[in-house]
Amino acid sequence: MADRLTQLQDALNSLADQFCNAIGVLQQCAPPASFSNIQTGINKDQPPNPTEEYAQLFAALIARTAKDIEVLIDSLPSEESTAALQAASLYQLEEENHAAAARLEEVVYRGDLLLEKIQTALADIAQSQLKTRSRAHTQPSSNRHPVSYSPKWGHRIGGPSLKAS
Repeated sequence: MADRLTQLQDALNSLADQFCNAIGVLQQCAPPASFSNIQTGINKDQPPNPTEEYAQLFAALIARTAKDIEVLIDSLPSEESTAALQAASLYQLEEENHAAAARLEEVVYRGDLLLEKIQTALADIAQSQLKTRSRAHTQPSSNRHPVSYSPKWGHRIGGPSLKAS
């Protein structure tokens, strides 16, 4: 990122280029004029002159560049801005930075505590699920029969019969 003075210099160079280009294009596109036979009336059947379009285009470009230059000039430090004022401004910014850093550290600390609580809760849930599953596998069930499926035939092998008696 260029500093403000370099930006201002680039904008001024751009403005000078635009002025030169505008004059060159307008001279190139301008119809020849005869000073001996000056017409007072305008012929309405003539096509619109592209010179007018170029003039409007260059006027808009020059005006926009001039506004950019004005903004850059306004952003430059004023003569009233002394080293003491700049130092005070920097000190204030540094204080705001330290306060924001302290707030950030506090938020990170609380986030770490919350993360630890969540991880503990997840570990407890996982332990409970493991205990529940291990109890379900170790308790014999009187109505549980091993059932398997035949992959070839797609029907049950073993287990209780599903026929109604």
